[in-house]
Amino acid sequence: MPLDPFAESLLLSLEPLPEQIDFPAFRAKEAAQAAALAQQLAQPGPPIKERREVTIPVDGGTVDLVIHRPIADTRLPAHLYLHGGGWIGGSAKNPFIDILGQERAAGAGCVVIAVDYRKAPEHKYPTELNDCYAALLWTAEHAEEIGIRPDLITVGGGSAGANLAAALTLKVRDEGGPRIAFQLLEVPCVDLTGSLPSHRSNGTGYGLTTADITRLLDYYLPSPEEINAPYVSPLLAPDLSGLPPAHIMSAEYDPLRDDGEAYAQRLNDAGVPATFTLGRGHIHISPPFTKTMASARAWRDEAVAVLRQAHRSHSS
Repeated sequence: MPLDPFAESLLLSLEPLPEQIDFPAFRAKEAAQAAALAQQLAQPGPPIKERREVTIPVDGGTVDLVIHRPIADTRLPAHLYLHGGGWIGGSAKNPFIDILGQERAAGAGCVVIAVDYRKAPEHKYPTELNDCYAALLWTAEHAEEIGIRPDLITVGGGSAGANLAAALTLKVRDEGGPRIAFQLLEVPCVDLTGSLPSHRSNGTGYGLTTADITRLLDYYLPSPEEINAPYVSPLLAPDLSGLPPAHIMSAEYDPLRDDGEAYAQRLNDAGVPATFTLGRGHIHISPPFTKTMASARAWRDEAVAVLRQAHRSHSS
């Protein structure tokens, strides 16, 4: 379908990635813009019982987790959420992530744990992935404290966070970590070599560009040779068997569009149940804009429904 009219108008106001980045200033500006945009473009999240932050130790430092608990007194499923931001930005404390946490906690009946992993280029791969793995371990080990079922932990993420979520499932499988019951990947980048057709057909003109992705990888990866590593480009992993079932959602007008469909196909080929949907009319950044786009509300409702169904299927 055609590009959504609101997404089309949004493209006129998007700023390109700066040629030279002062990373602390970049992140501060990004946080301020997110606060303003969330109020203008996103419906408020539903009421929940509690939002709290905890700081956990990780190798070489600490990271913060933001925990959203719905209005329920029983032990609940947990959803570990990994935010986007090109590995250099974004935050678990971003108001869009707060809204997402409220929506999924209330709508899917789970405790949402958003991970504020450390960022590149100060912290390059595999720091981000290791931080997320540490957050998963902490979640499983503190199940009683945070009121969750350690046997029903799902993982989700958007964009770079979806890349980390997919990599996390591989790392958990390979290292025998806490069982992940389900993965929900939104606008994922899973082949960082940029070899799929949409990296060319949608590489310019839709906000996120193929050139931007290349620059972000320079910040994220310690060396170009890492780009083919399974935990960097999960689509290129030689073996995807034994991973949790997945639902993958891609945007139609996104350089990363083909990543999601290709990953769903490879999972299915490996015997892993995986479903895929294409967000028609969307660009990479438009799914959270629920106040202004009916298709964004549909996207949100689909994600919540998929998580809710995953919880039911593991509870029967």
